Amino acid sequence: MQAIVCRAYGPPQSLVMAEAPDPEPGPGQIVIDVHAAGVNFPDVLLVQGLYQVKPPLPFSPGVEAAGIVAAVGADVTGIRVGDRVAAGVMGGFAERAVAQAATTIVLPNEVDFVTAAGMVLTYGTAYHALVDRALLHAGERLYVSGAGGGVGTAAIDLGKVLGAHVVGSASSEAKRAAAKRAGADAVLDASAKDLVEQIKAASGGGIDVALDNVGGEQFDAALRAANRDAQLLVVGFAGGTIPQIPANRILLKELNVLGVYWGDWAARYPDRNRANFDAIFALMRVGKLHPHVDATYAFADAPQAIADLHERRLVGKGVVRVRG
Repeated sequence: MQAIVCRAYGPPQSLVMAEAPDPEPGPGQIVIDVHAAGVNFPDVLLVQGLYQVKPPLPFSPGVEAAGIVAAVGADVTGIRVGDRVAAGVMGGFAERAVAQAATTIVLPNEVDFVTAAGMVLTYGTAYHALVDRALLHAGERLYVSGAGGGVGTAAIDLGKVLGAHVVGSASSEAKRAAAKRAGADAVLDASAKDLVEQIKAASGGGIDVALDNVGGEQFDAALRAANRDAQLLVVGFAGGTIPQIPANRILLKELNVLGVYWGDWAARYPDRNRANFDAIFALMRVGKLHPHVDATYAFADAPQAIADLHERRLVGKGVVRVRG
């Protein structure tokens, strides 16, 4: 099969298209004929050897894929050859990829592969963060950093469905426009020197829930703009700096700092994860949720897609079309 291969850690431009052996499913696994694969920040870290999981070299990046089940391993129930599915994977930028059956999502007929490949991680993460962890409810004020990215736009979309007043911040005009299209009530310049004051003003005094994708100064701004008893969701550190949280601020405002590690949670609680996606698909059917793919790339251009994300040129969600 053809695959995008990382032979040595380095920049995304060092990835190559090459022949790779067809994967075989182990117990509890399936093989997917990949039609589309999402572009995600873990891909940037994987190819540089900076991710918490380090697959042995050579390997194919790509942690999110959609396609048709080509083979099933032993002990797999509920998924059959020929099913249309989406899953978190390791090696999605290839013609075939292995996924754990327990965390694979069978797709409704109305959800196409490009849309599915662009929403597994983003909407899975956003739903787990806002519903399972923060228990977000109508009338609360939600702040989303990195609001123009995939998880950011998904969190805005879902936050509005849940009845929140949503304030986002992003680093460029194009990303702020993407956040606005996703439904944010206000979108701020993430580089503003008075960002804390702007967050407070846009939210009507302070925020009840913050979903932080960026870390560093963005997390600090959310911390300072938080109301008493607010929920601060730690999702990722796309800005490159892991925040050091002053414990006195947590104490004085009785804040709740909550980690969000959707991939591990989904593997531990696959039935709950499937129930979340059932709810997501139901909201899509009635036109309340609107997963959107902002950029698509040809299979051979997957290294460029990862580079665009790394260098902050990619706005919203990007997907690589592996077939078709």
